[in-house]
Amino acid sequence: MRRVSGPYEAVVAHFDRLAREEDRWLRRTSGYHLLARGLHRSLISPGRSVLEIGCGRGDLLAALAPSRGVGVDVSPAMVAAARERHPELRFECVAGEELDLGERFDYVVLQDLVPYVDDLQALMDRVAAHCHDRTRVVVSTYSNLWRAPLALLAALRLRPWRPVRNWVAPRDLGDLLSLAGLETVTRRNEVLLPVRSRPLSLPVNGFLGRLPGIRQLCLSSWVIARPAPRRREPLGVTVVVPCRNESGSIEELVRRIPEMGPGTEVLFVEGGSTDDTRARIERAIAEHPERDMRLVVQTGRGKSNAVWEGFEHARNPVLMILDGDMTVPPEDLPKFYEALSSGAGEMVNGNRLVYGMEPGAMRFLNMLGNKAFGWLLCFVLGQYVKDTLCGTKVILREDYERIRAQRAQFREHDPFGDFDLLLGSSLLGLRIVNVPVRYAARVYGETNIHRFRQGWLLVRLAFAGFRRIWIEPVDAGSPKALPGP
Repeated sequence: MRRVSGPYEAVVAHFDRLAREEDRWLRRTSGYHLLARGLHRSLISPGRSVLEIGCGRGDLLAALAPSRGVGVDVSPAMVAAARERHPELRFECVAGEELDLGERFDYVVLQDLVPYVDDLQALMDRVAAHCHDRTRVVVSTYSNLWRAPLALLAALRLRPWRPVRNWVAPRDLGDLLSLAGLETVTRRNEVLLPVRSRPLSLPVNGFLGRLPGIRQLCLSSWVIARPAPRRREPLGVTVVVPCRNESGSIEELVRRIPEMGPGTEVLFVEGGSTDDTRARIERAIAEHPERDMRLVVQTGRGKSNAVWEGFEHARNPVLMILDGDMTVPPEDLPKFYEALSSGAGEMVNGNRLVYGMEPGAMRFLNMLGNKAFGWLLCFVLGQYVKDTLCGTKVILREDYERIRAQRAQFREHDPFGDFDLLLGSSLLGLRIVNVPVRYAARVYGETNIHRFRQGWLLVRLAFAGFRRIWIEPVDAGSPKALPGP
């Protein structure tokens, strides 16, 4: 086994000693490690390739259930323990600044590693070298505000003493990532109360720790980053148009939906109409053979089901949603396509709350509810989304497939599909961008939204997101990774 020397001799000696005492210390600090593991599990999908730099005994890496997991650490004793505990994973003894595996991973994890690194810029360069275009880098580190409390806890023998040499602020960390060609997707502050007690940790860490002015007091700072975006090659587009009782809009939709990329497919998804919407769609398809258009007869009910059925029938890699009422102009769709193609965003969300609206476009109570729900979802997601309920959204098929795989975990039915897409995107670390659109009054028919009944459902959906991020991953902690009391 290779032994790391030079600037890491003191660090190696410390963690070699700690490896023999790790079980005893983890009994005292299990609350923090349980919470940190739960947060990682909420951000990293199982079955992906994961590289963890500073892996210790490999318990976090094992808890992530990777399809291919590689852990590296400077401590030979820690690496030996990791190999014994998790023989299904690969572990190497090497400093992160010297890492050269010749492989790329879906996720690169650096949990509480930054404080011990000799050359942070060299480390981030090595991180970038092990990323492909879709990699997510998850970095957590101690907050500067906890410097004195952590020293006191170590003096009281409530946690092990650590040879900390760096206290890096989140913005400094963002600059280091940027120098390596990595872009910050989101920043989060987590773990206000590092205790294992579920009745205490959930309300304090999950709720209080997210409030403005209080979240800055949290123990750890988290940064999720991705390789700096590059323009994608032109991709074909499928525009999914859910239509129920939208007979008067069909001809305008056909005329106004623009061609984008190498080709644009238009999928009308119709089900449950009481007017002649389906007949109008069939006639428009017959009268415009020059356009790639199809009718999908919905087998389920509701808008979200119409969207999912449309996505299942789509032939192209770029998936767009455009409501059949045309309250968002079809002419705005190229803006969404450009945001996705340029790499600026991976989930492109319409924002109706920037420009002025036509009279009657959105009722006052709907406006208040939309803003309140937007704040609530931002509170849960940790990413800025101003207009959560705009029906116009764009995403790559491959990302939608990953969201679909975890949608059943939300345990609530989303009647519109907006929550599923936004929460799923946030959990995958996708960059969400908001494209301003002008919101017009409906020219045909009546809205299908029931603001009071469905508004309460949206609040329940927000709680489902909170539960998915905080409660379920923490409750699912692996008993092997943390010793019992």
